[in-house]
Amino acid sequence: MNQLEIKLEHDAGRLDKFLTEYLKEEYDFSRSYVQKLIESKDVLVNNQEVSVKHNLLSGDVIKMNFKEPSEMEAKPEDIDFEIVYQDKDLLIVNKPNGLVVHPAAGNPTGTLVNGLLFKVKDLSSIGGVLRPGIVHRLDKMTTGLMIVAKNDKTHKSLTNMLANNEIHKEYIALVHGVIEPNAGKINAPIGRHKGDRKKMTTTDINSKHAITNFTVLERYEKHTKISCVIETGRTHQIRVHMAYIKHPVVGDPLYAFKEDMKEEFGQYLHAYRLTFNHPITNEKLDLISDLPKEFNDKINMFKE
Repeated sequence: MNQLEIKLEHDAGRLDKFLTEYLKEEYDFSRSYVQKLIESKDVLVNNQEVSVKHNLLSGDVIKMNFKEPSEMEAKPEDIDFEIVYQDKDLLIVNKPNGLVVHPAAGNPTGTLVNGLLFKVKDLSSIGGVLRPGIVHRLDKMTTGLMIVAKNDKTHKSLTNMLANNEIHKEYIALVHGVIEPNAGKINAPIGRHKGDRKKMTTTDINSKHAITNFTVLERYEKHTKISCVIETGRTHQIRVHMAYIKHPVVGDPLYAFKEDMKEEFGQYLHAYRLTFNHPITNEKLDLISDLPKEFNDKINMFKE
C-alpha cells in the first residue's frame, strides 16, 4: 500500500480535479479512479472524510492511500516512440511527451518499457521484470534522449559511467523570468520534501549533492531559454534547481506556479544531447534530439 501526504501552499479548488492534475505526471490516475479513492475513504483532508467536490484551501493536508500494482511481468505493447540509435549492446530512444518510462502504481501498461518489449528482442535483466533495460529515466512529461541497455554487462558499465559523470547529458528548458547572468552553476543538495513526499527540494537533511550548470541561450520578455548540463542525476534535479533560483521551468506542475498546472504539455524540459564513449567498443557516441513541435510553438509565442 502506497501512502502520500500533500500539504497545500495555496487554495486548490475541487479535490478530485486537483488530485488528478497533481498526480498525472507520476501516476497518471484517471479522474474516475481518483473519485473512487475519495469515495472509498482512501483520501482524507485534515484527517476528515470528504466528498469529491470538497473545496481545498491553503494549509489543508491531504492524506491518500493506494495499492501498488501486482509484481507481474511487463507485457509487450505497440507504443509510438523513436529509436535513434541501436547496436547489439544498447539503444537510445527519443521519449515523447506524456510517456511513462516503466510500469508502476497507476500506469501498469502503456509505458516505454511495454513498447521496448514489443520492438526489441533483448533487454538487460538488472532492472527486474518491470524495468528491463532501464539505466536511467526521464519524468513522464519530459521529452528527449534516453539510454537503454540490451545486456547486463552493458547495463552495469552504463550505471558506473553515470555514477562517475562519464555521460554528458544536456537539456534545453524554458524557464520563468529573465535570467541576467549568461551562465551559472547551481550547487545545492536535493532530498525528499518534508511536507510532500511526491516532491523533492533543496535541503541539507537526508540529501545528496547535486550540481546543475546552465547557460542562457535566448531571453524573451518574461522568460528565458537555457541549456542545462547536469553533473549528478537526482530526481527532478533541473526542475528543483531552477525553482530554487526563482526561475522554475515553464509548465512544471510541481515546482512552478498555479497556472502552470493547467499546461497540458507539462514542463518544457527536453533531454537534448547525449555524449559518451560506448561502454563496450569505446566508440564516441554523440546524439542530438530536436525540440518537439510544442516546445518550438511556445518559444515562438514568447517571441511575439
